[in-house]
Amino acid sequence: MTRRSRRAPIRPAALGVRPGTLQAGDTHAAVTPRRGHSTPGTLPLVPRYNGSMDFDGMLNAANRVCVLTGAGVSAESGIPTFRDAQTGFWANFDPTELATPEAFRRNPGRVWAWYAMRRRMAGSVEPNAAHRALAALEPRFERFALVTQNVDSLHSRAGSSNVLEIHGNILRARCASGCVTVHRDDAGPLSGEVFAGDASADESDPDRVAVPRCPQCGDLFRPDVVWFGEMLPARAIERAFEHAAACDLFLLIGTSAEVYPAAGLPEAALESGAKVVEINPKASAFAPRATLSIRQPAAEFLAAYAE
Repeated sequence: MTRRSRRAPIRPAALGVRPGTLQAGDTHAAVTPRRGHSTPGTLPLVPRYNGSMDFDGMLNAANRVCVLTGAGVSAESGIPTFRDAQTGFWANFDPTELATPEAFRRNPGRVWAWYAMRRRMAGSVEPNAAHRALAALEPRFERFALVTQNVDSLHSRAGSSNVLEIHGNILRARCASGCVTVHRDDAGPLSGEVFAGDASADESDPDRVAVPRCPQCGDLFRPDVVWFGEMLPARAIERAFEHAAACDLFLLIGTSAEVYPAAGLPEAALESGAKVVEINPKASAFAPRATLSIRQPAAEFLAAYAE
C-alpha cells in the first residue's frame, strides 16, 4: 500500500472558493472567491484551466511538495515588508544603505541597532494561519520542503521542521570571521551576551550602540542574514532547487517571484512536470505560467487547512 492510499483526503471545512470557469485547450486556472466571500480591490486572472483539478485535488494527488514563501506571508502577521519597515528614526535611511557589508564596516553600531529593532518586531508578532497551515500539511506528504525568503523564524515557530532559510535569519548572529553562530533562543551564556542589548538599543543614537564581539577571535558579531551584494548560502539554495525539481506540487505563496535565484524555483518545478499553485492577492511575475492562481491573502485562503 502506498503512502497516498493511506493518507486521508485533504478537505478543508470551509474553503470559501471555487474553481474558475474552464475553457478547453488552455493551461492556466484562476480561483475566485465565492459570492459573499469576495476580496475587495482584487481581481482574479482569467480562468483558463483545462480540467477539473482544483487545489484540494492537487493536494490529494501529491506526494512531494515544495513551497516558496515571501514577504507577503510575514506581512499578514504584521511584519512590514523590507522596504516598508522604516519608521521613526529609521525613516531617514534607505534599507539598502543599512543591509550591506559596506554599511556594517562604516557604522556597525547603527546596523546592529537597526537589526535589534527588527528582532524586537519579529518577536512581537505571532505566526498566522498560513504559517500554521503549512506546518499542519507537512507530515501528510512523503516529502515536504518549505523554502522561505523571510528571515523572521515564523515558519519554525508555527511548527514547520524542514525549513530552508535562503536569506538567513535575523534571530541568529555570527562572527564576521566565521568562528561561531548563535541563535537568540539558544541555551547558554553566549546567546544572552550577544543579544543582551536588544531591548535597550537606543534608536535615537544608534551610532553609540556596542556591537558584541566573538569570544574566540574578537571580531564583531553580525546578523546572520544575506545582505545586498552577498551570495545566498550555497547549500541552502542548492537543496531548494533539488526539492523544486523533485516535487510534483509547488506552492508559490506571498512573493512577487521577481528576484533570482529564488524566482527560478517554480520554473524548475514546472519544467520537471510539477503543478505550480500561486497564492497571492496580486499576480506575481510567474502567474501566466502557473497551473492555478488564487487571488487571496495566504492566511485567508489557507486558514481552513490550519485546523
